[in-house]
Amino acid sequence: MNQTALSAFIWSVADLLRGDYKQSEYGRVILPFTVLRRLDCVLAPTKAKVLAELAKKTAAGINPDPFLKRIVGTAGFYNTSPMDLSALLGDQDHIRQNLYAYVQGFSPEARDIFERFDFHTQVERLAKARLLYLVTEKFANIDLHPDRVDNAQMGHVFEELIRKFAELSNETAGEHFTPREVIRLMVNLIFIEDDDVLTPGNAVVRTVYDPTAGTGGMLSVAAEHLLAHNPAARLTLFGQELNDESYAICKADMLIRGQPVENMAPGNTLSEDGHAGRRFDYMLSNPPFGVEWKKVEKLVRAEHEQKGFDGRFGPGLPRVSDGSMLFLLHLVAKMSPVVNGEGGSRFGIVLNGSPLFTGGAGSGESEIRRYLLENDLVEAIIGLPNDMFYNTGIATYVWIVSNKKVDDRRGGVQLIDASGFWRKMRKSLGSKRKELGEEHIATVTRLFGEFTEAELVTALDAKGQPVGEPVRVTATGAETPPVAPEGGRLKRAPISRVFANEEFGYTTITVERPLRDEAGNIVLGQKGKQKGKPQPDSALRDTENVPLGQDIQAYFEREVLPHAPDAWIDEAKTKVGYEIPFNRHFYVFEPPRPLKVIDAELKQVAGSIMRMLGEMAE
Repeated sequence: MNQTALSAFIWSVADLLRGDYKQSEYGRVILPFTVLRRLDCVLAPTKAKVLAELAKKTAAGINPDPFLKRIVGTAGFYNTSPMDLSALLGDQDHIRQNLYAYVQGFSPEARDIFERFDFHTQVERLAKARLLYLVTEKFANIDLHPDRVDNAQMGHVFEELIRKFAELSNETAGEHFTPREVIRLMVNLIFIEDDDVLTPGNAVVRTVYDPTAGTGGMLSVAAEHLLAHNPAARLTLFGQELNDESYAICKADMLIRGQPVENMAPGNTLSEDGHAGRRFDYMLSNPPFGVEWKKVEKLVRAEHEQKGFDGRFGPGLPRVSDGSMLFLLHLVAKMSPVVNGEGGSRFGIVLNGSPLFTGGAGSGESEIRRYLLENDLVEAIIGLPNDMFYNTGIATYVWIVSNKKVDDRRGGVQLIDASGFWRKMRKSLGSKRKELGEEHIATVTRLFGEFTEAELVTALDAKGQPVGEPVRVTATGAETPPVAPEGGRLKRAPISRVFANEEFGYTTITVERPLRDEAGNIVLGQKGKQKGKPQPDSALRDTENVPLGQDIQAYFEREVLPHAPDAWIDEAKTKVGYEIPFNRHFYVFEPPRPLKVIDAELKQVAGSIMRMLGEMAE
């Protein structure tokens, strides 16, 4: 059974719930029972051995826990109840009590999962509605053993179910998970230059962290990617998740993978860092877009003001209406240091467009960008196509940040425009109508690895229609551009550009002009330090942004004084700012079509209309 059919089969439980549950409440039953069945199937092969070992060690007065964990192996959890879901069906009259006893038989790390789901409340409600046996029977007939449904497929099933529940309850599914193809791209980019990790046979140990883990999709894909390239590598996964249901699913996935479940922390990452003091080799995150952080404002501001750069938010605080840049700072604070050329971190984070440019010089957002760029931490920013995510159609960007840049990348930032790399989905999923194909992921990965400027060159005919496929041409002449057909032209669209860090910086100067009285005379100050000095006219006050590296006085004399000879710069108000005008760097002017072509098309359309009118008259 493929994952789509499996999702549909599990979703059919909704037919049983209809009437007794609102549609928005289906997930409260289906998600915990799906997890329960998954754990049930994982433990089935070792069930008899666990029960035999339990009886043996209990009779001897020995703590059975370490012996039982040894039997279940990588699963890392066990169940001491003699029952399973199928056995529960044999006693319909006592299924509620037996189900409780079965769940209580799990080891503590697994029991916590069902407490997060508030499973007890749902069991009581199902029993009262006389649905508990029917729902249990439905799930007992689903085979979710890893040999039949691997971890990747199971992750897709959970995400598909969550998406459906989110649509029914008007929630944002994007808060829970990220499209898998976007995760694969991000994983490719953070691992691309680490040959020691990807080389088969190297028994390296690395850590991966996601502060907004959701159902664990990013962590799972990272683990699968690394092990596919190097089975000898050991990847330890860490994460934190605010939503209890998503946390429970993620924890279940980590249990099944044999990962230490204590590495998965519940709670709000911004207000209660679940991994305080830890640093990580790789990190991935898709924080919520445009979500205010007012609920945790007091704690975040206290950390910013009291700890400064010894805390997570030293560089600055963004406006309260959007906390995504706080997660960016949180990840920066979690980077492993580089010591004697060894160590360091790289992470990928998905953000919307506002962190690129929101806030003028001196604002929290600008100061955060300034810190990242002046410390040479930004490796690349990749613009994704619109309509890529389940809950929003807005433009999104992947930031790749690292404190271990190779020599060629030092001092620079690469911008990659991948907005044209997509294929249309056969069926839309919420706001998601486009997806990245494997060829698109490979192209972006190659562009990032080359770290050079590149463009797509397309031959256009006289009417502006494409002739053949676009050709990717790099600054090093990696491919030969096409030849323009007779009467046509070549269309060049940049897809990769490289800039020095300081090119995104500017100095904002405040230009003042004197206040004049009714007679036109300049008003002079009468007291203190302003005595005898021209007073500024606030109505004439203006600002100018001078690119970093340019002489401010020379700029002022060239651009301002010719138009306002009496102006001066208020030095006290001068500020340095940074912004990354991504779209501006990829804008391509499209010349209008020749008038002859437009005129010919108009005549053709007019002729068609006249013929149609003539046919109607007949």
